[in-house]
Amino acid sequence: TAQKTKVYDMYARFYRWAIDRVDRNGIIAFVSNSSFIDSKTFDGFRKVLSQEFDSAYIINLKGNARTSGERRRQEGGNIFHDQIRVGVAITFLVKKQNRDNAACKIHYIALDDFWRKEQKLQWLNENSLKELMNKFEIIRPDKNNSWINIANNDFGSLLPLCSKDVKLGKSKEALFEIYSTGISTNRDEWIIDFSGKNLKNKMLYFSKYYNSLIGNADVDFTSGIKWSRNLKQRLARGLKEKFDNKRIKRVNYRPYTSMSFYHSDIFIDEHGLTDSIFCDENIAFCISGVSSSKSFSALISDKMFSLDFLEKTQCLPLYRYDKSGRRIENITDWGWAQFVNRYSDSTITKQAIFYYVYAVLHHPAYRKKYEQNLKREFPRLPFYDDFHQWANWGERLMNLHIGYENAAPYPLQVTTAADIKALPKPKLKADKEAGIIVLDEITRLSGIPAKAWDYKLGNRSALEWILDQHQEKKPKDPTIAQKFNAYRLADYKEQLIVLLKQVCTVSVETMSVIGEMERATGEMEQQPQPNPE
Repeated sequence: TAQKTKVYDMYARFYRWAIDRVDRNGIIAFVSNSSFIDSKTFDGFRKVLSQEFDSAYIINLKGNARTSGERRRQEGGNIFHDQIRVGVAITFLVKKQNRDNAACKIHYIALDDFWRKEQKLQWLNENSLKELMNKFEIIRPDKNNSWINIANNDFGSLLPLCSKDVKLGKSKEALFEIYSTGISTNRDEWIIDFSGKNLKNKMLYFSKYYNSLIGNADVDFTSGIKWSRNLKQRLARGLKEKFDNKRIKRVNYRPYTSMSFYHSDIFIDEHGLTDSIFCDENIAFCISGVSSSKSFSALISDKMFSLDFLEKTQCLPLYRYDKSGRRIENITDWGWAQFVNRYSDSTITKQAIFYYVYAVLHHPAYRKKYEQNLKREFPRLPFYDDFHQWANWGERLMNLHIGYENAAPYPLQVTTAADIKALPKPKLKADKEAGIIVLDEITRLSGIPAKAWDYKLGNRSALEWILDQHQEKKPKDPTIAQKFNAYRLADYKEQLIVLLKQVCTVSVETMSVIGEMERATGEMEQQPQPNPE
């Protein structure tokens, strides 16, 4: 079910090449990236191995450095001495002529969590394949071709939020009509900036440089501006775009970080459906996408958003707009009827359903129960008792998250040391246990309540996302580094202090609402489990 272009990495090609040539009897052996073991992207890959081989022996050496938090610690050291960031697996695939169409026997071993690379190397040195034969676990794939972390729950019976099979105007059995990815510029350093003035200067340069090359048969694509396949194709077609100050708008770039961006038709690689969602006033809740490496998260947006607003962001809007600009409710009549019938309440509105969904996606018990499902597919929705209470929680959360820039500042203490002659060196570090944020050599915020750090989006708290985005970073693009590297923390420090205070308030109040959800459902969750005997 994955996008087929996503499995064109070199190791996937090597496997395919070998499978085509192994004939009727033989063995394929690889040391490779381990993502094929559990990634949603490789569900078809796993299906093919199950169909074409008699047996498979897989040793998961872990070491994936592209994870974070506790998961990263569990992955342990990389077998190749941290020279690579991907996890590693050893795989033997056995093909027999007289297979009798029996299901492929998948044998699996995963090394222990937290092992250092030295422990993994020692384990490999001490264990031959023959000695391991009685130690392999037999994997039984589920209907979705998942091998590990299989979720045994009722997720498949829940209400689907959206469907990959949806055709606009023809969706009958999904709650939302359309969904969309965020904007993928492929050149964020050029298109997005804290400063509208610096963004204007960059895009004046960018558009002038690009337009000057139209019709030129000999273009150097290694310098000047950031090129991509899409932009090269548009240049070859002679598409031209002059700078227009009206194209400078606001975008939700990362959680609680809004920036200026240049809304270009040509210089942005992929818009998704954001133009038909935010061509006028709208709200959309964004969720982390399928195959995200971090924990599931959701955050409302009232403006266009980046693809990495959350990890692999997908959004479900309240409204959509047709080509004539007519506003249409994005919640389907079929979806609305499910709620009306389930709760026997014809007063339920589509907007209230929108609030209900937002609340459920923040419920810790929901996220925990369906954790594995949310890594592999779009959310589905349970029907909790007391619809209107859940809708109320969702509305409160939405108002908090959309209105964060108008939130009352939390009464943090700001301490500034005696001025020093030189510009203070930025720090932007958090000490959670002490409840302190150090902005630079002379300024710190204290009195941050522990509850504020608990409001997380992926692997970071909301406050930590803000600190990360306000770091002074050397631009990767050489032209920007030379001509447009204008960001200095000192220029934004006062407004950053206000923002941190406001988001501290939002974080504390968000956790209070979530606490209400937990207390309301806690009695049911704490009921004694039946005796397994």
